[in-house]
Order: sequence, then structure tokens, then C-alpha cells
Amino acid sequence: MRSVTYSMGVSLDGYIVGPDGKFDWTPPDKEVFRFWIDEIRGVGVHLMGRRLYETMLYWETADQDPSLGEAEMEWAALWKPLPKVVFSTTLSEVQGNARLASGGLAAEIERLRAEPREGEIAIGGATLAAQAAALDLIDEYRPMVYPVLVGGGIPFFPRQERRVDLELVETRPFNSRVVYLRYRVAS
Repeated sequence: MRSVTYSMGVSLDGYIVGPDGKFDWTPPDKEVFRFWIDEIRGVGVHLMGRRLYETMLYWETADQDPSLGEAEMEWAALWKPLPKVVFSTTLSEVQGNARLASGGLAAEIERLRAEPREGEIAIGGATLAAQAAALDLIDEYRPMVYPVLVGGGIPFFPRQERRVDLELVETRPFNSRVVYLRYRVAS
């Protein structure tokens, strides 16, 4: 069965964006960007909310930008054909290889898990991930922890009154002082 993963950049104090709505502390250096490129190769479908979808729209046409470097072109070549499912109550259409979710999150994940396809079901965006976590649908949490305290904003982890035990599967420090953590939900 396909795994559901949640991975995003996060400040050391646990936020994906600061109180000002910015995440300017997360631009990856070459080493971290290479890691994200390698990670996206294992994704079979990416689920996201409207905000992340709109942020990532850039990559649908980025390959037309002559100023992009080789790594950015490689990312764009992987991202553009990747199937995406967008959960939104305000969008009526989406672009690229994306579709609007037709049902609830649990039903969508159940359908995707049943497909005989390869690759993980990746969730992007804290709001959507919080919904999936509340439904016990996330198999792995993969924060990319940046060495900054932002003091508030949108949390990476949902603030719910429940305990989830995790098993550390992998750690990887980068030269930029960023640390990747991979945790599997304990069974």
C-alpha cells in the first residue's frame, strides 16, 4: 500500500511560515535543493491546499525561464508532470497536471492508496496535513528543520489534543545547518 508522507521546511520552533506570513528563511542551498529533487522522484501524487498550489504554480512554466540553473530545470521537469490533487473551496479550476479533489481527504487518500501505482502520496501544506493527521492518515512526517526561531505563524504540526508515537527512521544534517528528520508513525 502506498505511504502518505508530510514534508515541508520548518523553523526550529515549529512553523512553516512566520507570523508575518513569510518563509524567506527557507530558500534551499544547492545541497538541500538536490535533496528535494531526489525526494520528489519517489512521489507518485502530491496533495495540496490552495495556498501551496498557488505558490507552486510558478514551476508549471518555470522551464520557459532562460535564467534557471540546471538544478531548477531538473526540478521543473519532475514537478510539472507530477499528478497533483488540490483541495480548495475557492478555486473552480486548476492548471497543469492538477485536478481539484472531488471528495473528502479520507476518501481521496483511500482511492489513491488502492491504485496500483508507484510512488508515495505526498501531502503539502500545514492545513491539509493537519486534517490528514486528525484522521490518522499520515504514515511519515519529514520536517526539514531550519536553524531559525520565527516566534509564531502557521505550525508544521497540528495543535491537537492527541498523542502520536513516532519512530526515527533517518536524519541528515546539511552544511547549511539545516537538518532533515524522517519519522514513521509507530504501529
